[in-house]
Amino acid sequence: MSSDPTENLFKAIDARRDELVELTRALIRFPTVNPPGEAYRPCAEFIGERLRARGFAVDYVHAAGTPGDDERHPRINVIARRAGAAPGPCVHFNSHIDVVQTGGGWTLDPFAAVVKDGRVYGRGACDMKGGLAASIIAVEALIESAQGLPGTLEISGTVDEESGGYGGVHYLAERGWFSPPRVDHVIIPEPLNVDRVCIGHRGVWWAEIETHGRMAHGSMPFLGDCAVRHMHAVVERFERDLYPQLAARRTDMPVVPAGARHSTLNINSIHGGQAEAPGYPAPLVPDSCRMVIDRRVLIEESIDSVKAEVRELLERLVEERAGFRYSIRDIFEVRPTMADRNGLVARSTAAAIRRVLGRDPEFICSPGTYDQKHIDRVGKLRDCIAYGPGILDLAHQPDEYVLIEDMVNSAKVMALAARSLLYGIA
Repeated sequence: MSSDPTENLFKAIDARRDELVELTRALIRFPTVNPPGEAYRPCAEFIGERLRARGFAVDYVHAAGTPGDDERHPRINVIARRAGAAPGPCVHFNSHIDVVQTGGGWTLDPFAAVVKDGRVYGRGACDMKGGLAASIIAVEALIESAQGLPGTLEISGTVDEESGGYGGVHYLAERGWFSPPRVDHVIIPEPLNVDRVCIGHRGVWWAEIETHGRMAHGSMPFLGDCAVRHMHAVVERFERDLYPQLAARRTDMPVVPAGARHSTLNINSIHGGQAEAPGYPAPLVPDSCRMVIDRRVLIEESIDSVKAEVRELLERLVEERAGFRYSIRDIFEVRPTMADRNGLVARSTAAAIRRVLGRDPEFICSPGTYDQKHIDRVGKLRDCIAYGPGILDLAHQPDEYVLIEDMVNSAKVMALAARSLLYGIA
């Protein structure tokens, strides 16, 4: 053993390299696809039993009554806690266990967890079972290499992050699992590249706009009122008035990629007209057309002003376009959040990146949301960042993978950061 405790910690993680790979593969083989929320319980129990055997107290929390929860797809979260030899802060590593649908384009079995060319392939390898496995190895190595460790270490595997987190971190945060003084610092191993510290994310507003018309025979459209044409007018006003305004706004948040430093609006889908029989269109003037929009919000904007901007555009169409009628429905909204880059957890993680990788980290914000929003807004815990292995651009892609070397390095960073936080030397 070296006299350098950091060197001993790194050696302990290097010795677990193969174990880290096999743990990642085991996690990928649970097809925790959301929706609908498959295999949550067995995946949570696998994590819990591993950590219980290493001295952690384990709780399973069923988020009963949350969206999607039912007898077949229960929303089961696992939280493992290990108190140290002396009082001190609690450092929590939170990972979501759910993954998105596989989709097409794969050249490998998405749940076979194939190891090839220094990579582990599979749905969730990058987002974020590689990060979960790295955090588990990091904590286990830290406990083994540092006798008499103060404070408390926690690891959680939570559900439904890909659908808003309401059966996972939101549910737990409402019940105090992510609030001071129970927890002091949180690291979320999301795949935001191994040399970056993610301190926050943009906000989002999803909404459904419906234009209303009047049905008539398709051969006599003059007797009806086409809701699809009214929706075309909405899109045209977006192009003419709204998109130029959004492109002109720029945030001081360090969002990546650079295009996401502007306000953005995506038209997720448009649905209009009656259902079609196989091979035959409906011979009707459509009386309804629905559009789902995804508006990403900068920290300098308010959700209320973002909504008002769209409603004012629609109200102008009511005044200016004959027969134009609409309704609008909120689907989901999240305010932007950003931690202090000079806070304890961000500073400790940045210092660990310098030690492990030998280069200065980049402080970034995510273009999309993740569970930091619930820890911050609901749990009232501000000292939370995202850091983990995985290349951001690979998340949700076919042939998703995580680099084994990145997992090893990120485990060293997480272990070193946690040790600094526990000893109060950040």
